[in-house]
Amino acid sequence: MTLRAPQDNPERLGSEASFAALCGVSPVERSSGIRQYRRLNRGERQANAALHRTVQTRLRCDPRTQEYDERRIEQGKTRREIVRCLKRYAAREVFHLVRAMQS
Repeated sequence: MTLRAPQDNPERLGSEASFAALCGVSPVERSSGIRQYRRLNRGERQANAALHRTVQTRLRCDPRTQEYDERRIEQGKTRREIVRCLKRYAAREVFHLVRAMQS
């Protein structure tokens, strides 16, 4: 059995959530007994790494992302939580671009 990349079978991307899971940016509930939080699903390493680089670049260069970062820090979110949310937003944008290319 061979694994196929998403570009080999674009119909496999049925929803935004399935694309996020494929990229490894879908949240997974996790708790320590006292604190409830989320971590990222593992997913495909290359896609996850590409989204990570995108988020890091946006945090350095994009004023909208920097404002979002500051707002979330004021709300008490950690850097890890902020990056998790930003990766999901980036995956959402990429999904819509891929869907537009399929049409």
